[in-house]
Amino acid sequence: MTRALVLLLALLATLSASARGQAVTLAGPTNVTAADVPDDIGGQVMVKWSLSPEDRPAADGSHPISGYAIYRMVVPTAAGLESGAETAAGSGELGFGDDFDYEANQPVGTVPYSVSQFLDENVEAGVTYLYGIAATASDGSYSPLAEAVAPVTAELEYINQGKLWFFIIMMLISIVIVYFVFYAKRGGAIKVRPIAGLEAVSEAVGRSTEMGKPVLFVPGILDINDIQTVAGITVLSNVARTAAQYDAELKVPTARSLVMTTARETVEAAYLGEGRPDAYNEDNIYYLTDEQFGYTAGVQGVMVREKPAACFYMGAFYAESLILAETANSIGAIQVAGTAMPSQLPFFVAACDYTLIGEEFFAASAYLSNDPEQLGSLKGQDVGKVVAALLLVLGCLLATLAAVIPDSKAIRVADLYITNNVLGEDGLVPDELKVAVIDGDLDQMMEADQDAQPAIDEGGN
Repeated sequence: MTRALVLLLALLATLSASARGQAVTLAGPTNVTAADVPDDIGGQVMVKWSLSPEDRPAADGSHPISGYAIYRMVVPTAAGLESGAETAAGSGELGFGDDFDYEANQPVGTVPYSVSQFLDENVEAGVTYLYGIAATASDGSYSPLAEAVAPVTAELEYINQGKLWFFIIMMLISIVIVYFVFYAKRGGAIKVRPIAGLEAVSEAVGRSTEMGKPVLFVPGILDINDIQTVAGITVLSNVARTAAQYDAELKVPTARSLVMTTARETVEAAYLGEGRPDAYNEDNIYYLTDEQFGYTAGVQGVMVREKPAACFYMGAFYAESLILAETANSIGAIQVAGTAMPSQLPFFVAACDYTLIGEEFFAASAYLSNDPEQLGSLKGQDVGKVVAALLLVLGCLLATLAAVIPDSKAIRVADLYITNNVLGEDGLVPDELKVAVIDGDLDQMMEADQDAQPAIDEGGN
């Protein structure tokens, strides 16, 4: 009778534990560790553990472990437990407790079976956390909670070591830009490649003068706070000077009132600079409407009625680009366009005589103004492009050689360094690379490097 009563009590205890999702028959993970992710703003903690002994396929193909649940608790500062001290796993002083309720506490994340790490991206800098990992089964049962040996404090890093190469390259380009700016200010000659679209300004305005027809300049449809509009106004200054020299009528319809004001001041300054203030007419620079296709229809009306001999489109454009270009093409006008909108460039290239493509459009201000600061910046940026191109070519060459000559450790090390350090975020001299080279364990390091990222991504999700 006594034996039967003991068996009944044991059965009830087992059923009660299973109902709470705490089946003790499931082996849990071990060696749980948590570490602050370096070179961040204190918002990430990496948790790692050794897989449960049951984390392997069964004979029938099923998997006893369905995944792992990651739990987290904030270590109160009043407890006097600092990062690095022992927790309940080692001393029994602080932890989740033996009566931890899995169902009442939501995990901060879950990962599938065979994954042994999790990136917690929802922590706060300066807060100390304790982590616990429990294996889960498909029937909803849990293994005993395995706690991290020590808590971890997420720390804010003021210097991102992984961005040092980026910092070095940017400092190099900045120094080159400053050098060329001072070189240009001292009278040094800085050669800028001629831009065909800007060279055609004199031809287009001269043709308008010969035919007795106006020049139409469209500065885009965005406001003056857009950099493309600013670049277009710079080109407008050059067109206005040429129009003043050739005594051609210049018309500038705008879609923004501030653009109209800026264009009026720019054109007036250009006419004054050429000694033709009497030829300036502010009524030729006017506002139409902010509405996109209302503005497009208004400009089309100007084209059809006045039939300008030259049309310039300089600024930001959207669907109206092809409408304007085709309308001007139908009246036989010379067209020069410039924009940094990739989706609109094909229409301008197809319908216009000259097109400033992307960067050419922004370089126009330096080309037209001959300002030392702009010329120096343009030249310095060219040096930066050369550096970037060399790094890409070097990386491609090393990657090819590493595939063709797999036994060459020097090539493979150089390939890893370019990929992970110069173009990646591993810093100047990563410790793992130095250790791998010294110990001759480069193969293991490369395999680990290939396997780590998918596991981190999967665990983070």
